[in-house]
Amino acid sequence: MSPSAPATTWTVTSWLGADPSVLDDDALLVGTRELGELRRLVEASLGSFAAEVKHRSRREDGFAGLAQRLGAGTPEKLVEQVSGVSKRESHTLVRVGELLTVDADPWLTAVGTGVASGRVSIEKADVIRNGLGAPNADVAADDLADAAQQLAALAPTLPVEKLAARARELRDELDAANVRDRHRAQRDKRYFTLVRRSDGMTRLDGLLDPESAEPYWAAYDAATSPRRGGPRFIDDQQRERAEKLVTDERTLGQIALDTFVDLLRIATETDPNRLLGARRHAVRVLVTDRDLRERTGAAYIGNHPDGVPLETADRHICDTGIAPIHFTDDGEPLRLGVTRRLFTSKQRDALAARDGGCRFPNCDRPASWCEAHHRIPWKEGGPTDTQDGVLLCRHHHMLIHDNHWTIERDPVHGFIAIPPRTVDPGQRPIPMPARSPVAARLRH
Repeated sequence: MSPSAPATTWTVTSWLGADPSVLDDDALLVGTRELGELRRLVEASLGSFAAEVKHRSRREDGFAGLAQRLGAGTPEKLVEQVSGVSKRESHTLVRVGELLTVDADPWLTAVGTGVASGRVSIEKADVIRNGLGAPNADVAADDLADAAQQLAALAPTLPVEKLAARARELRDELDAANVRDRHRAQRDKRYFTLVRRSDGMTRLDGLLDPESAEPYWAAYDAATSPRRGGPRFIDDQQRERAEKLVTDERTLGQIALDTFVDLLRIATETDPNRLLGARRHAVRVLVTDRDLRERTGAAYIGNHPDGVPLETADRHICDTGIAPIHFTDDGEPLRLGVTRRLFTSKQRDALAARDGGCRFPNCDRPASWCEAHHRIPWKEGGPTDTQDGVLLCRHHHMLIHDNHWTIERDPVHGFIAIPPRTVDPGQRPIPMPARSPVAARLRH
């Protein structure tokens, strides 16, 4: 068949081996679309085969199972070896292939149907499956089935990242009571590693949970936005900086890396007894007044679609560089965080001098690693003054808010921590002595 023939005369398989350079625009786009559908159909069949490989490699079959018998160890490894796909792809094929079996989770039937028809790719089916999760005491299988049907309909037109975000959004809407557990699960996945390569370079690898990632996104956007189509309406100083970045010989990735290296260098050169700067990259915490008042639902960090516990919003309101934005019930921004609730640079220096670092018992983090905590929450009328401010490292600041510890003033130690009943049924107070050299002198 002539490649220049009208696109309507082509069959899906006849696109295989065709020379795209001789096609007109219409034929090129039709071929691209139909080859994409063919690929999805092939992936669906491969997923079914992968699922059957797993079925014949059941753990209870031991060395008689297919994968063990052939020395592959796991069904995913066998699929990887036989089909030539990557390790990640083999795991995805096995997981999604199980949606096409008779034992598939019933709430994901619409997704399995979409995969089998070629409308939903294996990768998109996997993010739907991961995002929705499984039924529990608060979310019925029928509700998840409705969500899965909606996502399967959106899958052909949404990019993978947006589909994944929408799946998690729907789960949060159905399961607001478990936002805290999902937030904790995301934090448990975080990691960062440095690996020295044989050529002298160092590879960075890691995963950031939404809360940890937001300041990095803010810094990344600030450093690279002129090269990525930043705003047009800027002042002369910003315009000059933008023009320099646009003509910079470094790649976008090199600019980003150099920016983070500079930030790290500045941080490490800071006096450990002086808090690092008075302001940091602003991170927006979005929350409705109703949810704060009734302690229901979730807050959101920046534009990230995954909800975080309300305790996370409470904790961020304590710290500088955070702009809490409250919304009325009709969706209008009600009020913005103001500097009055935030400790000034002089106040933070005073806290650093007094506390000497994190005051949580047995913590050795220096003041430069700490955040200023309101002993009495600002939203409950707590004053922003050094008398009721306490330095806590990020980990212990999160612990205080998320696990409902309280801090009280004490005439001997200055402050004491009161654990929740889940930690100590007797809620025995724990001293929080200051770590500064002057405080140590005053105790003697």
